[in-house]
Amino acid sequence: MGMDQTTPNILMTRRRALACGAAGFAGLALNSHAGWLDSLFNLSGAEAPADVFKGDAPSEELWALWCQRGWVKEASHYLKLDRNVQCKTCPNNCLLAPGDRSHCRNKVNRDGTLYTMAYGNPCTFHIDPVEKKPLFHFLPGTPTFSLATSGCVFRCLNCQNWEISQKKPEETKDPHGPAYRLRPPLPSELSLQEMSRLSLFPDDVVAVAQSLHCPSISYTYSEPTAYYEYAYDTCQLAHEQRLKNIIVTCGSIEDRPLRDLAKFVDAAHVDLKGFSDAVYQQLNAGKLQPILDTLKTYHELGVWFEVINLVVPTYTDDLEMIKRMCGWLVANLGPDRPLHFSRFAPQHKLEHLPPTPVDILVRARDAARAAGLHYVYIGNVREVPDAGTTFCPNCRRAIVERDVFSVTAYHLAAGRCRFCGTSIAGVWPA
Repeated sequence: MGMDQTTPNILMTRRRALACGAAGFAGLALNSHAGWLDSLFNLSGAEAPADVFKGDAPSEELWALWCQRGWVKEASHYLKLDRNVQCKTCPNNCLLAPGDRSHCRNKVNRDGTLYTMAYGNPCTFHIDPVEKKPLFHFLPGTPTFSLATSGCVFRCLNCQNWEISQKKPEETKDPHGPAYRLRPPLPSELSLQEMSRLSLFPDDVVAVAQSLHCPSISYTYSEPTAYYEYAYDTCQLAHEQRLKNIIVTCGSIEDRPLRDLAKFVDAAHVDLKGFSDAVYQQLNAGKLQPILDTLKTYHELGVWFEVINLVVPTYTDDLEMIKRMCGWLVANLGPDRPLHFSRFAPQHKLEHLPPTPVDILVRARDAARAAGLHYVYIGNVREVPDAGTTFCPNCRRAIVERDVFSVTAYHLAAGRCRFCGTSIAGVWPA
């Protein structure tokens, strides 16, 4: 993922130049893989980049401390436009002048170079059951080492982790005091002060996951696209050490970074937050099409993934929209793609809304099954019978039963139904 300093031979119109924010073209260079310049420079008529934090880069003192900690790395996918830069990791396409900070809060333009400040400095980590991601068809019953940094490419009104997703790295970490790098053997507990100055670099993450006997690492809680470089390097090293990688994502990522990362990804949870571009803009400050593109790309590449749809009252609880979404999933991803409908709980900027009525969730599940999806689940409820049960699509017997995040019955052998021998889509224990 090194720098390609070749200046492309491109005739750029004044309109394109203004769209790029380029004062001149002599400094134009691409930091990413070659071969996709046409898509990068097709900017005439394109939507404006996302809002950024003007002049919000860290002070000289804080920057020096961040660098000393090793919490800074040059970004992997961006354009150099004289002294300006344009991030090409996600569809926000942030255009940053020197001293500006990206929409996700994690990247800054430092003297014409784009850097991430979310590297080796997770603000939280836990051991979770893989069912909590939720993934029901990927190594059920196993623990996954889960971590996150600050930042997100979206602005979801209903975000459940807004305390970290809508924060800058320096609002979750403290570079003052003695450096603290977490390595095995692990302490029995960590103080808040230790957590605030703790470093966990890619080789540390792998070593910690191995010491905790976790077969997988999950990049979760906030948005791994916002800490792409950290996630990429860790995924690559984990892959080399035969650990599995799980990406828990909103799906808003550009094609080239997605394909680069997917080489090391074993499973993904992708939030399909609705099936209306207008709803995406209102609820998430994002766009629908990039998410659909991500789903199709993961499907094309053969990466196992499951789709999650949070049903938010007045936003995404329209049954006709849900039916259209389910029809699209069957037509583009096939009937074996698991779909999880999750119940909304009032929080962040939508505390005034009620929880999702259970009846709507049941009707959504019925609509998904009627559309032809074989594996449909309801999350965040316990009162619905078989909300988390996997049924064989052939004999209709219950083959995996769950109580919240615990597997209570398992009737698969080498990925096949024990009752009729039908192969069940997913990644199952040997």
